[in-house]
Amino acid sequence: GTILNVSVSDHDQSDSLLLSWDEPEGGAKGYMLALSSLGFGTLLQNVSAGPNTTSFWFHELTPGTCYEIEVTATLACMDTTSQTITAQTSPAPVRNLSLSSGGSSGALRAAWAHGRGGRDGYRLALWHSHSQSLVRNVSLLPSTSTFLFDGLLPGSEYALKVSTLAGSRQASTTIHQWTAPSIPTQLRLRPGSSTSLVASWADATGAAWLQLELRNLLTQKVSTTLSARRGLTSYTFQHLHPGTQYWLGLSATAGSHTVVGPNATAWTYPLSPGNVTLSSAEEQNSLQARWSVPEGQRDFYLVTLREGEDSVPTRNISVGGDNNHVTFHGLSPGQQYSVQVVVVAGPYRASAHSTAAWTEPQAPSGVNLSSQGSPHSLLASWEEATGEGYLLVLSLAEHPVKNSSLLRGVTSFSYEGLHPGTLYTLEVSTVAGPYTSSPRYISNWTYPLPLEQLTLSNGGHSTSLQASWRAVSSGNTGYTGTLWETKSQEQVRNVTVGSDWTNVTLENLVPGRQYTLEMAAVAGPYKSPVRSATDWTYPLAPAGVTLTNTRHPMGLSAFWDKAAGDVDQFHLQLYSKSHAAQRNTSVGPNIHNFTFLGLSPGTQYFLKVTVLAGPYRSSSHFATEWTYPLSLANVSVQPGQKPQELHVSWVESGGGRDHLVQLSVAESLSIIRNVSVPRGVTQLDLEGLVPGSRYRVEIISQAGPHRISSQTAIGYTVPLPPRSLSVSPVIMARALAVHWETAPGQRDGYLLSVLEEGSSTQPRNLEAGKDSTNVTVPQLEPGTCYLVRIWAVAGPYRSLPENITGCTVPVAPTNLSLTNPGSSSEIYTSWNKPPGRRDHYHVTLYSLSTQSRIQVQTLSPDALNITWTHLEAGSKFAVQVTAVKGSLEASSINVTQWTYPLAPVNLTVSSPSASALVVSWAVVGRGAEGFVVDVHDAASGTPIGHTVLGGDARSHILRSLSPGTRYSVAVRATAGPFHASTPNLTHCTRECDALPAARC
Repeated sequence: GTILNVSVSDHDQSDSLLLSWDEPEGGAKGYMLALSSLGFGTLLQNVSAGPNTTSFWFHELTPGTCYEIEVTATLACMDTTSQTITAQTSPAPVRNLSLSSGGSSGALRAAWAHGRGGRDGYRLALWHSHSQSLVRNVSLLPSTSTFLFDGLLPGSEYALKVSTLAGSRQASTTIHQWTAPSIPTQLRLRPGSSTSLVASWADATGAAWLQLELRNLLTQKVSTTLSARRGLTSYTFQHLHPGTQYWLGLSATAGSHTVVGPNATAWTYPLSPGNVTLSSAEEQNSLQARWSVPEGQRDFYLVTLREGEDSVPTRNISVGGDNNHVTFHGLSPGQQYSVQVVVVAGPYRASAHSTAAWTEPQAPSGVNLSSQGSPHSLLASWEEATGEGYLLVLSLAEHPVKNSSLLRGVTSFSYEGLHPGTLYTLEVSTVAGPYTSSPRYISNWTYPLPLEQLTLSNGGHSTSLQASWRAVSSGNTGYTGTLWETKSQEQVRNVTVGSDWTNVTLENLVPGRQYTLEMAAVAGPYKSPVRSATDWTYPLAPAGVTLTNTRHPMGLSAFWDKAAGDVDQFHLQLYSKSHAAQRNTSVGPNIHNFTFLGLSPGTQYFLKVTVLAGPYRSSSHFATEWTYPLSLANVSVQPGQKPQELHVSWVESGGGRDHLVQLSVAESLSIIRNVSVPRGVTQLDLEGLVPGSRYRVEIISQAGPHRISSQTAIGYTVPLPPRSLSVSPVIMARALAVHWETAPGQRDGYLLSVLEEGSSTQPRNLEAGKDSTNVTVPQLEPGTCYLVRIWAVAGPYRSLPENITGCTVPVAPTNLSLTNPGSSSEIYTSWNKPPGRRDHYHVTLYSLSTQSRIQVQTLSPDALNITWTHLEAGSKFAVQVTAVKGSLEASSINVTQWTYPLAPVNLTVSSPSASALVVSWAVVGRGAEGFVVDVHDAASGTPIGHTVLGGDARSHILRSLSPGTRYSVAVRATAGPFHASTPNLTHCTRECDALPAARC
């Protein structure tokens, strides 16, 4: 077909499409144009165009929409040609596009309203205006109407282009906006000099412009206004006033945004004062400072007064900025001062110093002149006074002895080589600069020399002490002393005497007490070093000394009364004439008794108590006492060599004289025997006692007036053994009955021991009361012999044993059986082994047929069967088994059995008549218990007759038989349940009595 070359354009109109085509060769009669929505096929517009038309505008279309357009040309001869093309309208741009910072210095928010029609999406391009660099390029969904750009530079201008996309077409809208500026940080304002200030800040790139305003806070006038481009970080303000406070304000601008930033204040440096002087004022101890007022401003002056060569600050005074002098009152006399004047403007200062000046000094206070215990020196001391030094003059009786000049800092001076016990006078003055103070006066004595060879002694007296010494050669006015109780340090009395005294007696003192006398020589208010002497008054001897027995066998208690006065300790001396060693001990002064332990029992002792006071002692008279004897130890009561004797022994523990052995019957406690034995004897035999009795023995020891008993010992005489011991078995009880007769004397009971003969097990023990004469020992093994021993028992002792042996009855065998193994001459006997023991079995075989005992067999105790042979066939036998233990027997029941019989021999049959047969036979040996004759019809085997006969039968006639009939006959020998038969023998009865039997 003809090609129309259809094309579409919109010429930047989002709601129109311009359709163009080429006229076909030969021309066209007209055109039909059909516009449909793409994808839905809905016909939206259908128009016609004339033959010379090659374009057409479709209007009122939807922006950003795809359409399908068909162009049909009508050719000659009613022929047509068509061409279809798709086209999309341009999208509509967004409406109401905005770009705002919202006060943010790092973000911009874009917002818009959707344009009419459709779109595929949006593309947002953000440009930095200054650098013309693309910052962000974002594609968004068609439904998006807002977007936040973050991470932007503060205080910068950005351009945003929003493109609406529809297919390959787009419609764009552009907008410009600034981000909010960021405030510079770390604003500082500091002085550069007294007429300049330096401002500095950081982070200055976040604003297009910085506005700086400097204001004089004193006059509240703006001194300087400055606009600075982005990036400037400092600025120096010149030609300012010294010592003046300024305020600096800073703001940031970016586009229409202005943000007020930080502010700072600072002072310019002040100028220092000139011509500072310090001089004396009219008042005492006062100084006045003066200076020239410098140019510029200041807050105030700080005037510091400095003291001494080290210029230590001592006063601070603030005065107004217009003042030029200040006066300091109440200063230290004799002190060197200087002044510093500081101009203060805000935090800054400028200072100047004066030269030094002095105040007039004062004499030092606290002047002291001390001897410090020395007889040849004095120490001068005073409190530190302000000044350059001191002047000292020492005089004796108004005559100067020594002049001394000392530097400042010295507060003492020692004078040596002076006279003991002498009064001296000292003058002390202070020197400061050109000034010397008036002096201070003080007097004092040197110490006297101490006295010598001081002694104190009692001279043997209990209530007085005498003191003596050698007089001091010179330099004292007398002697003074104090008497002390040495131990308690309590003062007893004071002693004061003239310089010509050399001894004194001290009366009315306490006996035995130590005293200390301290004496010193006196000169003025001072005493020489103290000399002391000590001694004791003589002690008094103790009274009421006694020695008492403590009832402890090795102890004695001493008691005594304390005499008047003091005691250091008591010394106790204890000894015995029977022992070479003696006991010495010492106790404290407050103890009035003492117990001596570890002494020898039963011994006489002597005691002496001595009082000790210092080196002196006084003794009492002697006291005496005996220690208690020890009770005898290990008292033992054992049976003697005979049942009527006891052997008593003991161990002597020391001391004492003799012993008394007391014997009593334990149950009655009445003493039946008293035996005295001398010391050194340690055993005794007591005779004539009752066997098997319980006795109590107590031994009494004596020493001086004291007696003491040993522990009670209990003993037994040995009992006599029982007599006439016998033992017998208890039938059917597996027990033994033991009998005896009582022996003379006493006993606590009997002890029986039952031991199975030949056994290694422990014997079985039984006890019986003291009045018993028999006991049954149950639960023994049947058929067993036992050794029975019996003792009479008294306490832990036994009599000699009585022994006897007895056996229990054996148990008869059980389940005895007698069986025939199918023999005519043998039978078999067996039984179960009964419990217990036996010596052997007696097995007896009886013939019941002959009523006689034919055999007796003795078998071992473990045998369980026996076979009897060579017996009579067809006979009845009985067997009994008896268990034998010594003379004791136990028999089983009798059992019976038959031997098999022997079959009859020589069987013959004859027919004496037509209706009878005669059967005869013979036997072997004794025969049988009986016989049975059986007859059968030989032809049919039908039983005809069954006849039982006695054991004596040897023939039998069979009657009532049928004539001429053949019969089968057999004879059986019977013995109990057993039988033995002959072979069957046939025979015919006669046909009739007239005919011969040969017919059969």
